[in-house]
Amino acid sequence: MEIRTVSFIKSSPDLASCPGAGPPEYAFAGRSNVGKSSLLNLLVNMKNLAKTSSTPGKTKLINHYLVNNSWYLVDLPGYGFARAGKEARNSFLTSVGDYILRRETLACLFILIDCRHEPLRNDLAFIELAGTNEVPLAIVFTKTDKLSSTTLSRNIEVYRRSLSQSWEEPPPIFTTSSAQHAGREEILGFIEMANKNFYL
Repeated sequence: MEIRTVSFIKSSPDLASCPGAGPPEYAFAGRSNVGKSSLLNLLVNMKNLAKTSSTPGKTKLINHYLVNNSWYLVDLPGYGFARAGKEARNSFLTSVGDYILRRETLACLFILIDCRHEPLRNDLAFIELAGTNEVPLAIVFTKTDKLSSTTLSRNIEVYRRSLSQSWEEPPPIFTTSSAQHAGREEILGFIEMANKNFYL
């Protein structure tokens, strides 16, 4: 897929404030500092679409970007950040939960996982929340350049075994590295196919 145009549409504090239903939406979520902003910038081939930060919880709103005038890229608030207060964390999780469970035009939720870590409780809980509610989802392992191919394969297999306990068939899995520009074509190809199916 060629990215021709990307337009920021709006930032929304909750589902009710999001743009009206329209094109298919592809939302990206994950723990804070998982590399989400870097991945989004890589996907659209822009340096500053999403601002990167070393401070957890940088993204606090639901951000909609219209790509090629045909689909939305949606940047969701992170979860699991340590420095935000409990009230703020609950507010973020409520807004994200409402969005992923009730947004009818959500074509796929991409859940980002830092490949360096073993399965973490809040990652698995978020995946389970989406899966049990039949939200279309895919898992994206980030920062793969930080590991050897052997360690990466082992860590992904650990996740597969963990998911197999509650999934008959695991969701699609992508491996990415913003530093090495890896995984971009695979994700955009997936979105391109999903766009075609969305209108069937």
